[in-house]
Amino acid sequence: MARTNEISNADDVIDSRDVIARIKELEDSIELDGDAADQEERDELDALNKLAKEGEDYAEDWTHGETLIRESYFTEYCQELVHDIGDMPKGMADYIVIDWDATARNLKHDYTEVDYDGIAYLIR
Repeated sequence: MARTNEISNADDVIDSRDVIARIKELEDSIELDGDAADQEERDELDALNKLAKEGEDYAEDWTHGETLIRESYFTEYCQELVHDIGDMPKGMADYIVIDWDATARNLKHDYTEVDYDGIAYLIR
């Protein structure tokens, strides 16, 4: 079966709608295959269902699309976010250094940690 919604706990960023779609895809596949269903698919479905349950508990827009950020990628994500939302002054001199780790720690207070198969992701 071709996977249409590739999701891995190695991904830096995951969209909750992709999790929902992959769960549906796996449920349909397992239902069709019955007892012959692949154990790997069952394990993936279990992990995604646990993630979805946690996500639904902590993110009110889970079904409409929430971003899950791998904890190890969070500093880079925050740097991109600050640039994207326009909080970074344009034309800032190169000799000015931003402590992005401290910025990420400050922003992390607005996020909740969820587990995806042993890997921490942050969700708002």
